[in-house]
Amino acid sequence: MPALIDLRRRIKSVRNTQQITRAMKSVATAKFKQAQRRVLESRPNWHNYPELAAKISAYVSKSSHPLLERRKEKKIKVLVLSSDKGLAGAFNSNLLEETQSFLEERSSRCDIRLILLGRKADLFFKKTSFPIERTYVDRVQKLSEEELKDLAGSLMQEYIINKSDAVYVAYNEFKSILSPQVTITRLLPLEFQETEEGEVQLIPDWEPGMISFLNTVLPLYIEGQVWHFYCESIAAEHAARMMAMDNATNNAEDLIDDLTLSLNKLRQASITTELLEIISAVEALAQNR
Repeated sequence: MPALIDLRRRIKSVRNTQQITRAMKSVATAKFKQAQRRVLESRPNWHNYPELAAKISAYVSKSSHPLLERRKEKKIKVLVLSSDKGLAGAFNSNLLEETQSFLEERSSRCDIRLILLGRKADLFFKKTSFPIERTYVDRVQKLSEEELKDLAGSLMQEYIINKSDAVYVAYNEFKSILSPQVTITRLLPLEFQETEEGEVQLIPDWEPGMISFLNTVLPLYIEGQVWHFYCESIAAEHAARMMAMDNATNNAEDLIDDLTLSLNKLRQASITTELLEIISAVEALAQNR
Protein backbone atom coordinates (compact mmCIF):
# COMPACT_ATOMS: atom_id res chain seq x y z
CA MET A 1 0.00 0.00 0.00
CA PRO A 2 1.47 3.42 -0.93
CA ALA A 3 2.52 5.76 1.85
CA LEU A 4 0.50 8.86 2.66
CA ILE A 5 3.24 11.16 1.39
CA ASP A 6 3.32 9.35 -1.98
CA LEU A 7 -0.43 9.80 -2.42
CA ARG A 8 -0.23 13.47 -1.50
CA ARG A 9 2.57 14.01 -4.01
CA ARG A 10 0.64 12.23 -6.73
CA ILE A 11 -2.52 14.24 -6.04
CA LYS A 12 -0.48 17.46 -6.26
CA SER A 13 1.11 16.33 -9.53
CA VAL A 14 -2.26 15.46 -11.10
CA ARG A 15 -3.73 18.76 -9.93
CA ASN A 16 -0.84 20.67 -11.56
CA THR A 17 -1.40 18.72 -14.78
CA GLN A 18 -5.10 19.55 -14.60
CA GLN A 19 -4.29 23.26 -14.41
CA ILE A 20 -2.18 22.94 -17.56
CA THR A 21 -4.86 21.05 -19.50
CA ARG A 22 -7.51 23.55 -18.39
CA ALA A 23 -5.33 26.43 -19.63
CA MET A 24 -4.68 24.63 -22.93
CA LYS A 25 -8.40 24.08 -23.35
CA SER A 26 -9.04 27.81 -22.88
CA VAL A 27 -6.42 28.70 -25.49
CA ALA A 28 -7.77 26.10 -27.94
CA THR A 29 -11.32 27.34 -27.39
CA ALA A 30 -10.38 30.94 -28.23
CA LYS A 31 -8.52 29.86 -31.38
CA PHE A 32 -11.31 27.49 -32.37
CA LYS A 33 -13.99 30.19 -32.20
CA GLN A 34 -11.97 32.39 -34.53
CA ALA A 35 -11.27 29.53 -36.97
CA GLN A 36 -14.89 28.32 -36.84
CA ARG A 37 -16.22 31.77 -37.64
CA ARG A 38 -13.90 32.04 -40.65
CA VAL A 39 -14.95 28.62 -41.94
CA LEU A 40 -18.68 29.08 -41.46
CA GLU A 41 -18.67 32.53 -43.07
CA SER A 42 -16.69 31.38 -46.13
CA ARG A 43 -18.04 27.84 -46.58
CA PRO A 44 -21.03 28.83 -48.80
CA ASN A 45 -18.64 30.33 -51.36
CA TRP A 46 -16.15 27.47 -51.08
CA HIS A 47 -18.84 24.85 -51.64
CA ASN A 48 -20.17 26.70 -54.70
CA TYR A 49 -16.75 26.87 -56.38
CA PRO A 50 -16.69 23.23 -57.65
CA GLU A 51 -20.15 23.54 -59.18
CA LEU A 52 -19.18 26.82 -60.83
CA ALA A 53 -15.99 25.31 -62.25
CA ALA A 54 -17.95 22.33 -63.58
CA LYS A 55 -20.46 24.63 -65.30
CA ILE A 56 -17.68 26.67 -66.88
CA SER A 57 -15.94 23.52 -68.10
CA ALA A 58 -19.17 22.36 -69.74
CA TYR A 59 -18.91 25.24 -72.22
CA VAL A 60 -15.37 24.47 -73.37
CA SER A 61 -13.44 21.52 -74.70
CA LYS A 62 -10.91 19.60 -72.63
CA SER A 63 -8.10 21.05 -74.71
CA SER A 64 -9.16 24.65 -74.06
CA HIS A 65 -7.00 24.95 -70.96
CA PRO A 66 -4.14 22.83 -69.51
CA LEU A 67 -5.87 22.56 -66.12
CA LEU A 68 -8.81 20.80 -67.77
CA GLU A 69 -6.64 18.22 -69.50
CA ARG A 70 -7.00 14.73 -68.06
CA ARG A 71 -4.15 12.24 -68.38
CA LYS A 72 -3.53 8.74 -67.19
CA GLU A 73 -2.27 8.97 -63.61
CA LYS A 74 1.35 7.87 -63.74
CA LYS A 75 2.79 10.64 -61.58
CA ILE A 76 0.69 12.06 -58.74
CA LYS A 77 1.33 14.52 -55.95
CA VAL A 78 -0.44 14.37 -52.61
CA LEU A 79 -0.73 17.39 -50.32
CA VAL A 80 -1.18 16.27 -46.69
CA LEU A 81 -2.41 18.80 -44.10
CA SER A 82 -1.60 17.76 -40.54
CA SER A 83 -0.58 19.73 -37.44
CA ASP A 84 2.74 20.70 -35.89
CA LYS A 85 1.64 19.79 -32.37
CA GLY A 86 -0.04 16.82 -30.77
CA LEU A 87 -2.46 16.66 -27.84
CA ALA A 88 -5.37 16.70 -30.29
CA GLY A 89 -6.81 13.23 -29.86
CA ALA A 90 -6.97 11.18 -33.06
CA PHE A 91 -6.77 14.26 -35.32
CA ASN A 92 -3.42 13.28 -36.85
CA SER A 93 -3.45 9.50 -36.45
CA ASN A 94 -6.72 8.97 -38.35
CA LEU A 95 -5.62 11.30 -41.15
CA LEU A 96 -2.20 9.70 -41.55
CA GLU A 97 -3.52 6.14 -41.46
CA GLU A 98 -6.12 6.80 -44.15
CA THR A 99 -3.61 8.71 -46.26
CA GLN A 100 -1.12 5.85 -46.04
CA SER A 101 -3.81 3.38 -47.15
CA PHE A 102 -4.65 5.67 -50.08
CA LEU A 103 -0.98 5.89 -51.09
CA GLU A 104 -0.35 2.16 -50.78
CA GLU A 105 -3.35 1.46 -52.98
CA ARG A 106 -1.88 3.60 -55.79
CA SER A 107 1.83 2.98 -55.25
CA SER A 108 1.90 -0.04 -57.57
CA ARG A 109 0.75 1.98 -60.60
CA CYS A 110 1.81 5.55 -59.80
CA ASP A 111 4.94 7.47 -58.95
CA ILE A 112 3.92 9.35 -55.80
CA ARG A 113 5.43 12.55 -54.41
CA LEU A 114 4.37 14.09 -51.09
CA ILE A 115 3.99 17.70 -50.02
CA LEU A 116 3.57 17.83 -46.26
CA LEU A 117 2.14 20.56 -44.06
CA GLY A 118 2.79 19.88 -40.39
CA ARG A 119 5.49 18.22 -38.33
CA LYS A 120 3.28 15.22 -37.53
CA ALA A 121 2.98 14.30 -41.21
CA ASP A 122 6.70 14.90 -41.71
CA LEU A 123 7.68 12.57 -38.84
CA PHE A 124 5.20 9.91 -39.98
CA PHE A 125 6.12 9.76 -43.68
CA LYS A 126 9.87 9.93 -43.05
CA LYS A 127 9.50 6.35 -41.79
CA THR A 128 7.84 5.22 -45.03
CA SER A 129 9.20 4.68 -48.53
CA PHE A 130 7.17 7.48 -50.14
CA PRO A 131 9.42 10.33 -51.37
CA ILE A 132 8.83 13.74 -49.80
CA GLU A 133 9.15 16.68 -52.16
CA ARG A 134 8.48 19.60 -49.80
CA THR A 135 7.64 20.13 -46.15
CA TYR A 136 6.19 23.02 -44.16
CA VAL A 137 6.86 22.47 -40.45
CA ASP A 138 6.80 24.47 -37.20
CA ARG A 139 4.58 27.22 -38.63
CA VAL A 140 1.52 25.55 -40.11
CA GLN A 141 -0.92 27.75 -38.20
CA LYS A 142 0.98 30.86 -39.29
CA LEU A 143 0.85 30.26 -43.05
CA SER A 144 -0.54 33.29 -44.85
CA GLU A 145 -2.97 33.31 -47.74
CA GLU A 146 -0.16 34.51 -50.01
CA GLU A 147 2.04 31.54 -49.11
CA LEU A 148 -0.81 29.15 -49.86
CA LYS A 149 -1.38 30.92 -53.18
CA ASP A 150 2.27 30.32 -54.01
CA LEU A 151 1.84 26.66 -53.12
CA ALA A 152 -1.26 26.41 -55.33
CA GLY A 153 0.61 28.18 -58.12
CA SER A 154 3.50 25.70 -57.98
CA LEU A 155 1.05 22.77 -58.06
CA MET A 156 -0.64 24.22 -61.15
CA GLN A 157 2.67 24.96 -62.85
CA GLU A 158 3.96 21.44 -62.30
CA TYR A 159 0.71 19.99 -63.62
CA ILE A 160 0.82 22.17 -66.74
CA ILE A 161 4.41 21.13 -67.60
CA ASN A 162 3.53 17.43 -67.06
CA LYS A 163 5.57 16.94 -63.89
CA SER A 164 2.39 15.49 -62.38
CA ASP A 165 -0.73 13.92 -63.81
CA ALA A 166 -2.97 14.55 -60.79
CA VAL A 167 -2.90 16.36 -57.45
CA TYR A 168 -4.74 15.06 -54.39
CA VAL A 169 -5.28 16.72 -51.01
CA ALA A 170 -5.68 14.84 -47.70
CA TYR A 171 -7.04 16.87 -44.80
CA ASN A 172 -9.47 16.89 -41.88
CA GLU A 173 -12.71 18.62 -42.78
CA PHE A 174 -14.44 20.37 -39.90
CA LYS A 175 -17.85 18.71 -39.54
CA SER A 176 -18.51 19.10 -35.82
CA ILE A 177 -16.66 19.71 -32.59
CA LEU A 178 -16.83 16.02 -31.71
CA SER A 179 -15.41 14.45 -34.86
CA PRO A 180 -13.60 15.86 -37.91
CA GLN A 181 -13.99 13.98 -41.18
CA VAL A 182 -10.88 12.73 -42.96
CA THR A 183 -11.21 13.75 -46.62
CA ILE A 184 -9.02 12.86 -49.60
CA THR A 185 -10.06 14.78 -52.71
CA ARG A 186 -8.61 15.45 -56.15
CA LEU A 187 -7.57 19.03 -56.77
CA LEU A 188 -6.18 18.64 -60.31
CA PRO A 189 -7.24 18.10 -63.01
CA LEU A 190 -10.50 19.96 -62.67
CA GLU A 191 -13.69 18.00 -63.04
CA PHE A 192 -15.05 18.28 -66.56
CA GLN A 193 -18.84 18.29 -66.85
CA GLU A 194 -19.93 16.26 -69.85
CA THR A 195 -22.93 17.40 -71.88
CA GLU A 196 -25.70 14.84 -72.08
CA GLU A 197 -26.63 13.55 -75.51
CA GLY A 198 -29.38 15.63 -77.08
CA GLU A 199 -28.91 18.51 -74.64
CA VAL A 200 -28.83 21.95 -76.23
CA GLN A 201 -25.52 23.64 -75.49
CA LEU A 202 -25.71 27.44 -75.43
CA ILE A 203 -22.20 28.80 -75.84
CA PRO A 204 -21.73 32.06 -73.88
CA ASP A 205 -20.14 35.18 -75.28
CA TRP A 206 -16.75 35.24 -73.58
CA GLU A 207 -15.51 38.66 -72.54
CA PRO A 208 -12.69 39.53 -73.08
CA GLY A 209 -12.20 36.04 -74.53
CA MET A 210 -12.44 32.39 -73.55
CA ILE A 211 -8.71 31.84 -72.98
CA SER A 212 -8.31 35.05 -70.97
CA PHE A 213 -11.36 34.18 -68.90
CA LEU A 214 -10.12 30.65 -68.14
CA ASN A 215 -6.60 31.89 -67.37
CA THR A 216 -8.11 34.13 -64.68
CA VAL A 217 -10.95 32.06 -63.22
CA LEU A 218 -9.40 28.57 -63.05
CA PRO A 219 -6.26 29.59 -61.09
CA LEU A 220 -8.47 31.58 -58.70
CA TYR A 221 -10.53 28.42 -58.18
CA ILE A 222 -7.47 26.29 -57.36
CA GLU A 223 -6.08 28.94 -54.99
CA GLY A 224 -9.46 29.23 -53.27
CA GLN A 225 -9.73 25.47 -52.82
CA VAL A 226 -6.26 25.21 -51.26
CA TRP A 227 -7.17 28.02 -48.84
CA HIS A 228 -10.47 26.23 -48.14
CA PHE A 229 -8.74 22.92 -47.27
CA TYR A 230 -6.25 24.74 -45.04
CA CYS A 231 -8.93 26.64 -43.09
CA GLU A 232 -11.02 23.49 -42.62
CA SER A 233 -7.96 21.64 -41.28
CA ILE A 234 -7.06 24.43 -38.84
CA ALA A 235 -10.63 24.62 -37.47
CA ALA A 236 -10.77 20.83 -37.09
CA GLU A 237 -7.40 20.83 -35.29
CA HIS A 238 -8.46 23.44 -32.73
CA ALA A 239 -11.76 21.62 -32.15
CA ALA A 240 -9.97 18.30 -31.63
CA ARG A 241 -7.46 19.84 -29.22
CA MET A 242 -10.22 21.61 -27.29
CA MET A 243 -12.10 18.33 -26.83
CA ALA A 244 -8.93 16.41 -25.96
CA MET A 245 -7.97 18.93 -23.28
CA ASP A 246 -11.52 18.94 -21.92
CA ASN A 247 -11.44 15.14 -21.63
CA ALA A 248 -7.99 15.29 -20.02
CA THR A 249 -9.22 17.84 -17.46
CA ASN A 250 -12.24 15.70 -16.58
CA ASN A 251 -10.11 12.56 -16.32
CA ALA A 252 -7.70 14.37 -14.02
CA GLU A 253 -10.63 15.36 -11.78
CA ASP A 254 -11.78 11.74 -11.63
CA LEU A 255 -8.24 10.59 -10.84
CA ILE A 256 -7.93 13.18 -8.07
CA ASP A 257 -11.20 11.95 -6.54
CA ASP A 258 -9.98 8.34 -6.62
CA LEU A 259 -6.61 9.24 -5.11
CA THR A 260 -8.27 11.37 -2.44
CA LEU A 261 -10.54 8.46 -1.54
CA SER A 262 -7.52 6.14 -1.29
CA LEU A 263 -5.73 8.75 0.83
CA ASN A 264 -8.68 9.05 3.21
CA LYS A 265 -8.96 5.26 3.53
CA LEU A 266 -5.26 5.01 4.26
CA ARG A 267 -5.45 7.78 6.86
CA GLN A 268 -8.49 6.16 8.47
CA ALA A 269 -6.69 2.82 8.60
CA SER A 270 -3.63 4.47 10.13
CA ILE A 271 -5.74 6.26 12.77
CA THR A 272 -7.61 3.05 13.60
CA THR A 273 -4.32 1.18 14.03
CA GLU A 274 -2.97 3.87 16.34
CA LEU A 275 -6.18 3.81 18.44
CA LEU A 276 -5.98 0.03 18.77
CA GLU A 277 -2.36 0.27 19.90
CA ILE A 278 -3.24 2.91 22.51
CA ILE A 279 -6.19 0.88 23.84
CA SER A 280 -4.04 -2.26 23.99
CA ALA A 281 -1.34 -0.39 25.90
CA VAL A 282 -3.87 1.02 28.39
CA GLU A 283 -5.36 -2.43 29.00
CA ALA A 284 -1.91 -3.90 29.53
CA LEU A 285 -1.04 -1.23 32.09
CA ALA A 286 -4.32 -1.84 33.93
CA GLN A 287 -3.66 -5.58 34.17
CA ASN A 288 -0.14 -5.01 35.53
CA ARG A 289 -1.55 -2.98 38.42
